[in-house]
Amino acid sequence: MAGRPTFAIVGAGLAGGTAAATLREEGFDGRIVLLGEDPELPYERPPLSKRYLRGEQPREELEIRPLAWWNEHDVELRLGRRVRGLDAGGLELDDGERIAFDRALLATGVRNRHLDVPGADLEGIHQLRRIEDADRLRAHALTSRSAVIVGMGFIGAEVAASLRQLGLDVTVVEIEGTALERILGPELGRVVEAIHRDHGVDLRFGRRVARFEGDGRVERVVTDDGAAIDCDLAVVGIGTDASTGLASGGGRGLPVGPTLESAMPGVYAAGDVALHDHPVFGPVRVEHFDNALKMGEHAARAMLGSAEPFDDPHWFWSDQFEHEIQMGGVTVTDDMTVRGSLEERAFCAFFRDPDGVLVSAVSLDLPREVRRAMPLIRARVVCDPADLSDAGIDLRRLVHEEAR
Repeated sequence: MAGRPTFAIVGAGLAGGTAAATLREEGFDGRIVLLGEDPELPYERPPLSKRYLRGEQPREELEIRPLAWWNEHDVELRLGRRVRGLDAGGLELDDGERIAFDRALLATGVRNRHLDVPGADLEGIHQLRRIEDADRLRAHALTSRSAVIVGMGFIGAEVAASLRQLGLDVTVVEIEGTALERILGPELGRVVEAIHRDHGVDLRFGRRVARFEGDGRVERVVTDDGAAIDCDLAVVGIGTDASTGLASGGGRGLPVGPTLESAMPGVYAAGDVALHDHPVFGPVRVEHFDNALKMGEHAARAMLGSAEPFDDPHWFWSDQFEHEIQMGGVTVTDDMTVRGSLEERAFCAFFRDPDGVLVSAVSLDLPREVRRAMPLIRARVVCDPADLSDAGIDLRRLVHEEAR
């Protein structure tokens, strides 16, 4: 890279914004161009379904850096702009402008899946991805009495909890057999289900939406068993696909190697869009805040020449009502050991692979145990279920024993 190099970052969310900030913090003095379709400054998305949606967090607190920081550090912001083409020579913007680069990072995130049923285009049916979506949903919720949530993954569960806390009658329609089943498995999912039921959420599992009905605006949701659920608004949260329009990969994500570099030399990917060849988990795509943050930092250092692999064991959290769920690792297995009590809703569940290697940990209101399990997951430690279930054994001791 002769002269003053140009690094282009496509996607001005958490991963892209963090990468740009890390480049400056690492001493990069070349040109940084940060492009994003969203007109907002880079911001954090988790509060959109929780504190921000409920009106408990001001808008400015979502920003990862204020405007003054980007100006002072000479980061060229191109917000509200779409990149329509990418090749080895540069980027092409929606107005035909080309930007040549020496290195590029794709942090384009994901797009929401849409429900293809009659009435899905009625007013009052919401998606949640951007600040403007959360603003519209909150404004509608404040003048409404009832809501239907379609889908009970993390977004659906969090929105259901938030709208219930705002005083709405909430009904959830979910195709699976319990809450968060595809993520946490049925046993832990039923614990989350019970929490929502205790707070008055009406849960309809094993059901699909057949159609939305209303005169210009949604008035009811009809499920595949013929049940009609009256509502003032609806929220669809049925999953996402990776936004890989600039490169191959499809909805599964953009494949990248251990350092986050793609098959195109000098082009990296980070955050929700990256299908990463993880040294512990194999190819995996993770859509969580902490992953976007850490991948953004790692990608920046890789663009500057670091050859270190990205081996973070992955961690995320979800607040629902008065409870906090945390998870380390990316998948659950049939081999589960519990420390604490599922019945008392204070536990950490540990999951091992067929060889006894700890691959994930999920806690409800026992976050310390997940944090202490993460080095074991990263190091692929074989764990004895007796040690995992015994609350008197500090998991950090198992890490030290493995090191010996």
